[in-house]
Amino acid sequence: MKGPVRQSPPEAVLHEFGIANEIYRVCRESMRAHAPAQLLRVKVAVGELSAVEPDLLSFAWEAIVGEGPDTGAALEIDWRPGRQYCPTCRADKRQGEGSWLRVCLDCGAPLETVGGAELDVIEIELAPAGEEKAG
Repeated sequence: MKGPVRQSPPEAVLHEFGIANEIYRVCRESMRAHAPAQLLRVKVAVGELSAVEPDLLSFAWEAIVGEGPDTGAALEIDWRPGRQYCPTCRADKRQGEGSWLRVCLDCGAPLETVGGAELDVIEIELAPAGEEKAG
């Protein structure tokens, strides 16, 4: 599942490009033990509160792997929503429209934010160099 689509300024594209480049660097670094190999797919967890736009990250990824040894490597994004929890009510609480609330609307207690901050490489799929990609 992908996150919400929003209009982003040009500098946001640079932000996601830097993140995609770092993801690729992590993949290439982990591939050293399996050399020679070709990157087929990488799965990343992207949290709602990570300040990463999934569509822009995918666009940046395609630009990075567009030419070179890992052309066509897929980026799979596992969208991780955040949630707010009230420890007093012992219940998840709805998010305010366009913002994260700091207090429970029912009892006034401070809300805890749970999840949504992930930005992790969680899976890398490789093929021996020179093997044809299935597709």
